[in-house]
Amino acid sequence: MSKIFITGSTDGIGFLAAKQLLKEGHEVHLHARNEKRASDLRQKLEKEAPVLTADLSDINQIRRLARELNDFGPYDAIIHNAGVVSVPSEVIFTVNVLAPYMLTKLVEKPERLVYLSSSMHRGGNAFESELNLQEVNYSDSKLYLTTLMRVFAQQNPELYINAVDPGWVPTKMGGSGAPDDLRQGYETQVWLATGQDREVLVSGKYFYHKKQQIPNSIIDNVAFQERLLAVCEAYSRE
Repeated sequence: MSKIFITGSTDGIGFLAAKQLLKEGHEVHLHARNEKRASDLRQKLEKEAPVLTADLSDINQIRRLARELNDFGPYDAIIHNAGVVSVPSEVIFTVNVLAPYMLTKLVEKPERLVYLSSSMHRGGNAFESELNLQEVNYSDSKLYLTTLMRVFAQQNPELYINAVDPGWVPTKMGGSGAPDDLRQGYETQVWLATGQDREVLVSGKYFYHKKQQIPNSIIDNVAFQERLLAVCEAYSRE
């Protein structure tokens, strides 16, 4: 059985993935933004599991979470599931991009890393010079995150590092009328974190419902990769 940590696992796809992994007998550590949400989460769980708290819009709390993960670790897989949409641009960037970047850099690397992308990354804009945090939208953030996935996969060829598009699914973020298959959304996360199929033992790939898809080609632009890494490094400094 695997030891897995999932960010943003109080509800939605993150919670459903955690619930499925626990049902399968894995050791799962969950994440909540604050103690109130952590308490509510513990009451929903059918099995007892550690819940770590950190507001991923706060860089100091991200650093603290990284230290706690290293104390609990090592992990076999980390699913970077947390994400926000209807918030100020700086918060979108910090939660959706900077938090997974920092946790990947600061936490002892597991064998598998899974990043929650979105089909909306195809509409994201690659900044040409300096990044204006006031102009970052959700699509941009998912383009940046998918680019980071590709870079981390290139930097760590011994690991399995991939991104997953869960589809437009009926969660709190997606809305009750979302038309996509919620089950396939979270099952793909579970599959990438624990599966042993030949199709899952790959790296640097972008998946939708357990099938590889072709992401926005800009994620392979080396100049953009370098600009993005420089921005993330600059904003994550103490």
